[in-house]
Order: sequence, then C-alpha cells, then structure tokens
Amino acid sequence: MSLRGLDPQVFLRDNWQREPSIFRDAITVQAPVTPEELAGLALEDHVESRVVESSGETWSRQDGPFPDDFFQKQAASGWTLLVQGVDLWLNRTQSVIDAFDFLPRWRFDDIMVSYATPGGGVGPHFDHYDVFLIQVFGQRSWRLGQTCDQEAEVDTSGGLKTLLDFQQTSEHTLVPGDILYVPPGIAHWGESIDESITYSVGFRAPTAAEMLYDLAIELESRDDVRHLTDPPLTADMAGPEIHPSYVHNARAFLESVIGDDQFIADWLARYMTRPKYQELLDLSQEQREAYIDQRRYTNGETD
Repeated sequence: MSLRGLDPQVFLRDNWQREPSIFRDAITVQAPVTPEELAGLALEDHVESRVVESSGETWSRQDGPFPDDFFQKQAASGWTLLVQGVDLWLNRTQSVIDAFDFLPRWRFDDIMVSYATPGGGVGPHFDHYDVFLIQVFGQRSWRLGQTCDQEAEVDTSGGLKTLLDFQQTSEHTLVPGDILYVPPGIAHWGESIDESITYSVGFRAPTAAEMLYDLAIELESRDDVRHLTDPPLTADMAGPEIHPSYVHNARAFLESVIGDDQFIADWLARYMTRPKYQELLDLSQEQREAYIDQRRYTNGETD
C-alpha cells in the first residue's frame, strides 16, 4: 500500500515537523476496524482505552477497561472512544503502517483508533509527536491552530490537557481516504460530524528524562564503574558554593561516558524499537484475535 498524492521527498523537505498537510483521497483502508471491535477491545484489561465525553466546551475522560454494558448505556452523541495499540491486536492494520515506508520504521509508535459519535471529540490540544490522522469512516472536522510549547496553558480538570487559548488558523473536513498530518506542537481540534472512525498513526518522541533514565539502566547493566573525580582544587573552592570548574568537570565526565557513538547506537536501537506493549507480544496473532472475538459486541450485546 502507498499513499496517493504524496511525494515523499517534497513532504520530508517542506512539511515533516514543520507544517500541517492534507492529502485528499490518499489511502483506501481495507477491512477497517469496526465500532464493535473497538468496543470489544475496550472491555479488556490488557488494552489501553478511554472515553471522552464532551458538553459544550468542556471535556471529561474515563479510562478503560469498561464494564460489559457500558456502551449500551451511552448517549447517541457527544462522546468518543479511543483505543491505543490496535495494530498489536488486529494484524490487518499492518498494511496501514506499510503506507508510511518513507519514514524510519523504528520511529513508529502505534495506531490509535477512535470512534466518535456526532459532536464527539477530545477538545483543542497539541501533541509532542508527529501524527497522521486517517479518516476511515464518516466525516470529521479538524481545526488547526497555533504552535504550542510547554508554556501553553491547559485545563487538566477533566483528565485531559485541553488548551485554554486556541487560536484557529484553518478548518478542514476529512472524508474517508483523507489524511491530515499534524507536526509536533501544532494545536488541533477534531469534532465528529456524524458517526466516524479515525486512525491516528503516531511516531515516537521520548522526552530527555525518559531517554536518560533508560540510558542509566543500560550503563548499570554494563557494570560501568567510572566515578567522578575532582578538577584541580584551590583553597578558595572550599566554600558552600559549587565552583564553575566542578560544573564543567561534571559535564565533561558525563560526556565522556556517553560520548561513544557505537555505544549510543547500540542502546538507541534497542530503546527505540522496544515494544510499547511487550506483554501482548507473548500472544500469537491468532490468540489475540480469538481473545477479541470472545468479547466482541454484536448488535449491542456481548457474545
């Protein structure tokens, strides 16, 4: 599978991590995930899922797993179900990942699938990672806004991080086959026009703290026993303040520890390709799909 109307060289040069892009009729998703399958997944302990309910300009979040009768009791509008890592449960979604073969495969994170009723959405927000929003079923309106950073003010009262100040720059309606690419930091706000399903293909963007924490574990596993030593000392360095030469010395020490390109390459390969849900990989694809079939909703009832 390839994306129609997308020139990889032009996209990577002009848009990747720079500007949002819309690609019309870019993909045909074969055998898309159904609302019933998504609801069935959201009942399970092993699956990361959440439901977001919207009322006016307020949003509230509930995390799964959900009870068996949860979706039978939901209203006809104003809510969204989001399920992470659907690619690990439904093998047929792998062809969607293959469509992005112009990007490093090890950067891929997962496919999140969202089902939304009319008026459903998660509010104005921004992400720290790249995401391709693929419209699979129904129509969804997307408003794009300003570039945000960690200083952006957000409301966390509903269990989400919705932007308090959303400055709309454009609005677009996506129909099945359309793709919206959103770079890191770009505010966006989706709202379902009718019943709709969207695939979110996300790419990993770990924080410095996450990477350094894992790197420290790697160093510990290698029994690295190097210790920090003092810079040349003088009597005036004995006061309560940390002398600048100590700061320089500590930085140089840490750089010497992680300054080996081969060491970083080996660690980075393992870190960036580590499965997000390792426990699921212990199950075969047949076991995963059978597991889903056991709990799949059919005409509003569980089997």
